[in-house]
Amino acid sequence: MELYYLRMQRMREKTDKMEESKAMRKLRVCVATCNRADYSKLAPIMFGIKANPDEFELEVVVLGSHLIDDYGNTFRMIEQDDFDIGSKLHTIVRGEDEAAMVESVGLALVKLPDVLHRLRPDVLVVHGDRFDALALATAAALMNIRILHLEGGEVSGTIDDSIRHAISKLAHYHACCTRTAEQHLIAMCEDHTRILLAGCPSYDKLLAAHHRDDYMDIIRNWLGDNVKEDNYIVALQHPVTTDIKNSIKIYELMLDALISFNKRTLVLFPNIDAGSKEMVRVMRKKGVEQHPNFRAVKHVPFEQFIQLVCHAGAMIGNSSCGVREAGAFGTPVINLGSRQTGRETGENVLHVRDADTQNKIYHALELQFGKRYPCSKIYGDGNAVPRILKFLQTIDLDEPLQKTFCFPPVKEWDISQDIDHILETQSALAVDLGGTNLRVAIVSMRGKIVKKYTQTNPKTYEARIELILKMCTEAVFDAVHLNCRILGVGVSTGGRVNPQEGVILHSTKLIQEWSSIDIRTPISDALHLPIWVDNDGNCAALAEKKFGHGKGVENFVTIITGTGIGGGIIQHNELIHGSTFCAAELGHIMVSLDGPECMCGSRGCIEAYASGMALQKEAKRLHDEELLEVEGMVDLKKAESISAIHLINAARLGNRKAEAVLRTAGMALGVGIVNILHMVNPSLVILSGVLAAHYQAPVQQVIDQRALTSAQGIQVLTSDLEEPALLGAASMVLDYTTRRIY
Repeated sequence: MELYYLRMQRMREKTDKMEESKAMRKLRVCVATCNRADYSKLAPIMFGIKANPDEFELEVVVLGSHLIDDYGNTFRMIEQDDFDIGSKLHTIVRGEDEAAMVESVGLALVKLPDVLHRLRPDVLVVHGDRFDALALATAAALMNIRILHLEGGEVSGTIDDSIRHAISKLAHYHACCTRTAEQHLIAMCEDHTRILLAGCPSYDKLLAAHHRDDYMDIIRNWLGDNVKEDNYIVALQHPVTTDIKNSIKIYELMLDALISFNKRTLVLFPNIDAGSKEMVRVMRKKGVEQHPNFRAVKHVPFEQFIQLVCHAGAMIGNSSCGVREAGAFGTPVINLGSRQTGRETGENVLHVRDADTQNKIYHALELQFGKRYPCSKIYGDGNAVPRILKFLQTIDLDEPLQKTFCFPPVKEWDISQDIDHILETQSALAVDLGGTNLRVAIVSMRGKIVKKYTQTNPKTYEARIELILKMCTEAVFDAVHLNCRILGVGVSTGGRVNPQEGVILHSTKLIQEWSSIDIRTPISDALHLPIWVDNDGNCAALAEKKFGHGKGVENFVTIITGTGIGGGIIQHNELIHGSTFCAAELGHIMVSLDGPECMCGSRGCIEAYASGMALQKEAKRLHDEELLEVEGMVDLKKAESISAIHLINAARLGNRKAEAVLRTAGMALGVGIVNILHMVNPSLVILSGVLAAHYQAPVQQVIDQRALTSAQGIQVLTSDLEEPALLGAASMVLDYTTRRIY
């Protein structure tokens, strides 16, 4: 027995020592960078690893175009960032054609085994979709080295897709940038427990350096002393290796259009892909390097490049920077040709897929130059590196190295929530501007209100904007602790709204100093998030479409019955705004030529009969005539003010006068809805708001009596949503698709 206990004690001591040794061991991470573009994504991770020497040991391998003089010898910027380069591999076979790319991959595969064998990393970090990265992933996979692939699952529309997806199949772990990319990886049967939705690492540096005080010095350094902010162009066009001849033609047309457009332009040399040599010949044939309006350069340091992009009047070409990083600044972008057309983009991107004439490109420049768009965070929120470092720390080196694939694809949406300490809930910030209260809420993808904030709506514009920004900033801060990632902000407000420009054209009388107001710009500037704005009635319809009775219904109408009467019309699954944004002003449908005066200045509107204000007005009239109070009611003398609720309670207790008022209100609303049925012929009517339950029966009765036979079967339902305005504002963010095609 003593021998048994002694043996058990020794086993425990041995196990404890193994655990202690495992805890003390650093994770050896090798970061391999091939060119200036991937270094901008990898550098923030490298700095993060270097800043945590107790957890990680960093090795750096440099290869590809970093080591070529014609492409700027960009390995020097890695040395300037104070990174020790463990190996420099000359892997590029010059020629800049298809054969040279293949030979470069082969040369890299010959040289990499010795380097990887010497460094013996636990994890190799590989970025993107370059042919050099494919060689890295192939070598590491065959040498049983774990691979973390950055930016997998994306779609750009060229041979890069095939290379990117091939690297994803070789990689053991994935850090992707967008929810769509994550879904693509899962559809490719990658293990969802090894996928991190991190965002783009370059956004960590990009968003932090957005407002540099010396940006004008940087602009003047690269473009001259006379250049002003927003009055120059950044041009960056790469060859498309599957259609080299056409991409060279597009490049020539782009240069011709830029010369004609006559703006100061910074032209960056193309990358080293097949076709780049011919593109450089075209540039020199056009005399771009000597042209007074142009500055042609091989390389710009990333920190300076993002300042140039941020403050440019436009960016043109087919670089991924245009569809990714430029969106964070709202810089207008013209994307030429097929490269990048498959990527998710912000509304700042205008695609010119068939860039077959100089005039078409010139016209696109005219449309885009000098505009400003809402800042987009599709590709990141500035917190990618902490997520990736945490993800690296979760890698268990004792796990089997062999990859396992998940067949068939796992179910949608909650696939990656196993890593709940890393991944956040995709959410929207919703703002509802009412006549009395200002409300802000964090709303999840499934329509759950995670947290709500309510304040009294100020009476002046300045105080209102200040309070909106304060409440939104507080909500964004709280969202981090609530594990929610805010994708954007949706604003619901009374009055007539131009949702395209984010401008409140005319407000209701309940909200003062709220006409001709650009609400999008101040919120976007403060939060660096995309902003959507619409009328509260339209938002109620959107809420029903996404979360309520309208889900899956192609044609329906929502009517809000509250202080006023409003609504929204969904026709063929689209919200109807009208030519001057006053479609679905349902409260101002006239049901009588000589009815009571409405707040809009007309007479006989539905709102003048059936709104909460109209009922309150009638309740006060009956009260003043001592005709409102009946037996069983609370003593109205003790009431602070007479409201529509008192009228409804009086009718319930048998007050004939109150019953008559409600009957007339219900008839007016019903007649108005019959008119709507005859105009747009929806398959469903949804009543929303505090008075909805009181109006459902009388409205249905009027439809049965007065509608055309073919419209009498249309159903009237009351909404089940408690916060339609907030949910509708959130749905604008959660459902918005941003790609535009020219």
